[in-house]
Amino acid sequence: MACSGYSSILGSPNSAILSPPSFTSSTKLTSLSFNHHRLNSLRFDHSITRHNSSIHRRHRHLNFVVMASTSNSRPLRIMISGAPASGKGTQCELITDKYGLVHIAAGDLLRAEISSGSENGKRAKEYMDKGQLVPDEIVVMMVKDRLLQPDSQEKGWLLDGYPRSLSQAIALKDLGFQPDLFILLEVPEELLVERVVGRRLDPITGKIYHLTYSPPETDEIASRLTQRFDDTEEKVKLRLQTHHQNVEAVLSMYKDIIIKVDGSALKQDVFAEIDMALSKLLEQKTASESVAA
Repeated sequence: MACSGYSSILGSPNSAILSPPSFTSSTKLTSLSFNHHRLNSLRFDHSITRHNSSIHRRHRHLNFVVMASTSNSRPLRIMISGAPASGKGTQCELITDKYGLVHIAAGDLLRAEISSGSENGKRAKEYMDKGQLVPDEIVVMMVKDRLLQPDSQEKGWLLDGYPRSLSQAIALKDLGFQPDLFILLEVPEELLVERVVGRRLDPITGKIYHLTYSPPETDEIASRLTQRFDDTEEKVKLRLQTHHQNVEAVLSMYKDIIIKVDGSALKQDVFAEIDMALSKLLEQKTASESVAA
């Protein structure tokens, strides 16, 4: 699934609503540890300086060869989370481009199921038509079905912005879905507000601009840009409050496999940190499976 830049936000622990597209990001890696089921515990720490020149040279243009798990190893299973405008959409695109993972966002699934007229889609539409939030049980089943598709099983998956509550995380675990790594993008609230408030949409092309970071190319485009009704400081602060309340509970489920990345730097630097962690994870998985064999 292509990275659309949209994510599914659960407004309460029992429901899902759609949020506007996320924006850019950045980096700073904390120590992280990986704990694999049925394998010996593998731990490693990274301490990476943001201004490491070799990293900047290597990722300046973000040109790379697609990497993937070897044919005999289980593919990567990654979750990524972040507040609205934390840059998840950008990083999802970079991750899937390099590692070939299947990008799965609950918001995209919800729209696709409704468009296809599936049973889950019909049920979800009933709630949405009434102005109600879609219950967890429906969204969880959509996510489960997508994770079990052959491409997800073969290539591995990148679950974007989901789970958003403890109940959803528990449901996924009970269904047998456990990530190898949970990436959390952290961005100061004042920067998140600035990113959201400055966003604009071109109603003709659907392209997202930002008045400061990604201004329109021409005056003609600028004249037709619109702002989403909920891209206001007041409304984004409410969304951030909901996000922070829910994400803390989710983190408790994945505390042994979390990597926290500072999302306030350049997108290339953010990806350099994530890329190093994923590359190291692939190496660890390959080494462990070789020993087990």
